[in-house]
Amino acid sequence: RGMAFILQHAEARILIADSAFHTTVAEALSQVDQDILVIDIEDSEGPGGERLGTINYEDFLTIGDPDFNWEWPSDEWDAISLNYTSGTTGDPKGVVYHHRGAYLTAMGNIVAWEMAHHPVYLWTLPMFHCNGWCFPWTLAALAGTSICLRTVSAETIYRAIDDHRVTHFCGAPIISGFLVNATDRERKSFNHEIKVMTAAAPPPAAVLSAMKKLGFNMTHIYGLTETYGPAVVCAWHREWDALDLEAQTRFKSRQGVRYHVLDGLTVMDPATMKQVPADGRTVGEIMFRGNIVMKGYLKNPETTDKALGDGWFHSGDLAVIEPDGYIKIKDRSKDVIISGGENISSIEVEDTLYRHPAVREAAVVARSDEKWGETPCAFVTLREGCDTVSEQDIIDFCRDNLAHFKAPRTVIFTDLPKTSTGKIQKFKLRDAAEALANC
Repeated sequence: RGMAFILQHAEARILIADSAFHTTVAEALSQVDQDILVIDIEDSEGPGGERLGTINYEDFLTIGDPDFNWEWPSDEWDAISLNYTSGTTGDPKGVVYHHRGAYLTAMGNIVAWEMAHHPVYLWTLPMFHCNGWCFPWTLAALAGTSICLRTVSAETIYRAIDDHRVTHFCGAPIISGFLVNATDRERKSFNHEIKVMTAAAPPPAAVLSAMKKLGFNMTHIYGLTETYGPAVVCAWHREWDALDLEAQTRFKSRQGVRYHVLDGLTVMDPATMKQVPADGRTVGEIMFRGNIVMKGYLKNPETTDKALGDGWFHSGDLAVIEPDGYIKIKDRSKDVIISGGENISSIEVEDTLYRHPAVREAAVVARSDEKWGETPCAFVTLREGCDTVSEQDIIDFCRDNLAHFKAPRTVIFTDLPKTSTGKIQKFKLRDAAEALANC
């Protein structure tokens, strides 16, 4: 349904489709009512399916005109691409990028990550996600090498590192989970440092620590589709190198400071539009302003005005400003759990769950409760061989490491639903929690 909506909403005229996704693409095409030219990608070495179009990609390239007089756009504010949000709370929104923002983010990646010429970059981050955080353009500027994977798994990532001496890659927390939880058979040793840029939910301290021990130097960045991907970086201070690993991971899990190419970043009370004090306690909403903020949402002026109306982009993420000026996310506004009048950060509870040695993945949502209004409900995926761990074991661990009212009242062992970019689909977990509450 999501793909069909995007094709219809974007008024797509051409669709380049990998034959491996024949069934999904065919279903989407059956739901749209415009003519779309389908260009097939076929890979003799990978999984394939039936062709959907009349021409394949390689043949399509041969009909191009090598002397075509392509010109730069007359205005750098012209649209360069259309990227859709994950659609975790409704239909995806079409985010319009302009040339200026794409160029600046591509350059900002180089500065924020201290990238040298000729990096060997592994694509675990999908290029369709915020244009791959604008790294296709970053790599072109640095004459980098792109290593692409047919499938993304612990085994294929470690093999690519071994075969190509990968220096950099980006990805959602699920990628770190693959690497940390890899089997001895899947892992390969390497003797060089690999730089990893990760985003989405703040990486749990346990994951950051495990990745460092494996030889991956992680940089935590933060942004949204509406900000071209990365717009905030946890810039590292060299004096933090002298701290113990626990302290380092505590600093590294923060979101940090604005990209050099972002004009404004702050945390404000959305009602008064006043910046919150830098006390590490007062919660407000993260706001962005500048050239790496989208033009707006395609065909959605009301939502665009709501997001950008007062000169700042409203992220919907709740955070504090630390005394050193770094921001730290406390939660999404829709994910805060209000139990007995007290606010509970789902991120804080999740971070505690990840410290349990048996927990592989965890997500926490609100579950309706007659007495307290809401209570935390934890969805947990256990590590292999840890099937004897019980719901009460998890609850007791949380009560030992959190204020008791923050501990989950319910724990459900299951695989976590995710989007195509690796984000946990909390709306599905909320539905499941509510179904339990109504039983």
